[in-house]
Amino acid sequence: MDRIKEKMNQLRLEADEASAKVEELQTKIKTLEQENLQKEQEITSLSHKNSVLESEVDKLETQVKELKSAAEDGAQQGTQNETLTRRLQLLEEEAEEADKTLRETNEKLRQTDVKAGHFERKVQALEQERDQWESKYEEMAKKYAEVQKSLEEFQADIANI
Repeated sequence: MDRIKEKMNQLRLEADEASAKVEELQTKIKTLEQENLQKEQEITSLSHKNSVLESEVDKLETQVKELKSAAEDGAQQGTQNETLTRRLQLLEEEAEEADKTLRETNEKLRQTDVKAGHFERKVQALEQERDQWESKYEEMAKKYAEVQKSLEEFQADIANI
């Protein structure tokens, strides 16, 4: 009789632990899904920024070409030529800065893609673990019901004696 009670108590504890673990894993999954959503939003934002910067680089390169051409045409006009040369230099620096920003944005985008893949794999692993715990919980619930039924039959047998 004591063994059965001990066994039932043990099964209850295991069922409670399994239930707590399932809740904990579900919380983890929700957190990871939120993080994944944030990363996807960051990817979208960085992709947009990347395209804007590429457009700006193209525009600046076009301006550089135009200014170089204008600088060649204005060789007779010394002061205008110096002004255009300074402007050209500034635009080239801006183009270099935009190119640097573009490279950094591309690197961030790549890193975010890697992180997103990592989180997706982590979510899948946690979902599998949750499924295993749910299966174990159902199995323990069946065992608990069987032991409970066995106990009731045993108590009925004892009562009949």
